[in-house]
Amino acid sequence: MSEISRDERTWAMICHLSALSVVFTGLGLVLGPLIVWLIKKEDMPFVDEQGKEALNFQITMLLAYIVSAILMIVLIGFLMLFVVGIFDLVMTIIASIKANDGEHYKYPLTLRLIK
Repeated sequence: MSEISRDERTWAMICHLSALSVVFTGLGLVLGPLIVWLIKKEDMPFVDEQGKEALNFQITMLLAYIVSAILMIVLIGFLMLFVVGIFDLVMTIIASIKANDGEHYKYPLTLRLIK
Protein backbone atom coordinates (compact mmCIF):
# COMPACT_ATOMS: atom_id res chain seq x y z
CA MET A 1 0.00 0.00 0.00
CA SER A 2 1.35 3.42 -0.93
CA GLU A 3 2.07 6.21 1.50
CA ILE A 4 -0.78 8.68 2.01
CA SER A 5 0.34 12.17 1.04
CA ARG A 6 0.22 15.08 3.46
CA ASP A 7 -2.30 16.79 1.17
CA GLU A 8 -4.63 13.76 1.23
CA ARG A 9 -4.40 13.51 5.01
CA THR A 10 -5.21 17.20 5.37
CA TRP A 11 -8.25 16.99 3.07
CA ALA A 12 -9.48 13.87 4.87
CA MET A 13 -9.19 15.74 8.17
CA ILE A 14 -11.09 18.70 6.69
CA CYS A 15 -13.77 16.31 5.48
CA HIS A 16 -14.35 15.08 9.04
CA LEU A 17 -14.08 18.54 10.64
CA SER A 18 -16.41 20.16 8.11
CA ALA A 19 -19.31 18.49 9.93
CA LEU A 20 -18.64 20.88 12.80
CA SER A 21 -19.63 23.77 10.53
CA VAL A 22 -23.18 22.95 11.64
CA VAL A 23 -22.46 25.19 14.63
CA PHE A 24 -22.07 28.20 12.32
CA THR A 25 -24.35 27.37 9.39
CA GLY A 26 -26.97 24.99 10.73
CA LEU A 27 -26.46 22.86 7.60
CA GLY A 28 -22.93 21.54 7.91
CA LEU A 29 -23.64 18.25 9.66
CA VAL A 30 -24.00 16.32 6.39
CA LEU A 31 -23.43 19.11 3.86
CA GLY A 32 -19.84 19.89 4.92
CA PRO A 33 -18.45 16.36 4.48
CA LEU A 34 -20.54 15.90 1.32
CA ILE A 35 -19.04 18.96 -0.38
CA VAL A 36 -15.44 18.06 0.51
CA TRP A 37 -15.97 14.43 -0.52
CA LEU A 38 -17.55 15.35 -3.87
CA ILE A 39 -14.73 17.77 -4.70
CA LYS A 40 -11.81 15.49 -3.76
CA LYS A 41 -13.02 11.88 -4.14
CA GLU A 42 -11.80 11.41 -7.71
CA ASP A 43 -8.26 12.70 -7.08
CA MET A 44 -7.59 11.33 -3.61
CA PRO A 45 -8.49 7.73 -2.68
CA PHE A 46 -7.92 8.33 1.05
CA VAL A 47 -10.33 11.30 1.00
CA ASP A 48 -12.83 9.15 -0.91
CA GLU A 49 -12.69 6.48 1.80
CA GLN A 50 -12.74 8.87 4.76
CA GLY A 51 -15.36 11.08 3.11
CA LYS A 52 -17.76 8.15 2.83
CA GLU A 53 -17.04 7.27 6.44
CA ALA A 54 -17.69 10.87 7.58
CA LEU A 55 -20.90 11.06 5.54
CA ASN A 56 -22.23 7.77 6.87
CA PHE A 57 -21.50 8.81 10.45
CA GLN A 58 -23.08 12.24 10.07
CA ILE A 59 -26.18 10.75 8.43
CA THR A 60 -26.42 8.36 11.39
CA MET A 61 -26.04 11.31 13.80
CA LEU A 62 -28.70 13.28 11.92
CA LEU A 63 -31.11 10.37 12.38
CA ALA A 64 -30.19 10.23 16.08
CA TYR A 65 -30.84 13.98 16.42
CA ILE A 66 -34.24 13.58 14.76
CA VAL A 67 -35.19 10.71 17.09
CA SER A 68 -34.00 12.81 20.07
CA ALA A 69 -36.13 15.74 18.94
CA ILE A 70 -39.19 13.52 18.63
CA LEU A 71 -38.54 12.02 22.08
CA MET A 72 -38.49 15.50 23.65
CA ILE A 73 -42.24 15.03 23.90
CA VAL A 74 -41.61 12.50 26.68
CA LEU A 75 -38.62 14.46 28.07
CA ILE A 76 -36.00 11.71 27.54
CA GLY A 77 -35.15 13.42 24.25
CA PHE A 78 -33.46 16.32 26.05
CA LEU A 79 -30.91 14.01 27.67
CA MET A 80 -30.58 11.96 24.51
CA LEU A 81 -29.93 15.11 22.45
CA PHE A 82 -27.12 16.10 24.81
CA VAL A 83 -25.55 12.62 24.73
CA VAL A 84 -25.78 12.39 20.93
CA GLY A 85 -24.23 15.86 20.60
CA ILE A 86 -21.26 15.01 22.82
CA PHE A 87 -20.77 11.66 21.08
CA ASP A 88 -20.86 13.36 17.66
CA LEU A 89 -18.33 16.00 18.71
CA VAL A 90 -15.89 13.56 20.34
CA MET A 91 -16.03 11.00 17.51
CA THR A 92 -15.59 13.72 14.86
CA ILE A 93 -12.50 15.06 16.62
CA ILE A 94 -11.03 11.55 17.03
CA ALA A 95 -11.68 10.76 13.34
CA SER A 96 -10.06 14.05 12.30
CA ILE A 97 -6.93 13.31 14.30
CA LYS A 98 -6.72 9.75 12.95
CA ALA A 99 -7.21 10.95 9.35
CA ASN A 100 -4.50 13.56 9.81
CA ASP A 101 -2.19 10.76 10.99
CA GLY A 102 -3.05 8.75 7.86
CA GLU A 103 -5.02 6.04 9.67
CA HIS A 104 -8.03 4.39 8.03
CA TYR A 105 -10.58 5.25 10.73
CA LYS A 106 -14.03 3.65 11.02
CA TYR A 107 -16.63 5.33 13.22
CA PRO A 108 -18.42 3.09 15.74
CA LEU A 109 -22.23 2.71 15.71
CA THR A 110 -22.54 3.88 12.12
CA LEU A 111 -25.04 2.96 9.44
CA ARG A 112 -22.95 2.38 6.32
CA LEU A 113 -25.39 3.70 3.70
CA ILE A 114 -22.84 5.07 1.22
CA LYS A 115 -20.52 2.35 -0.02
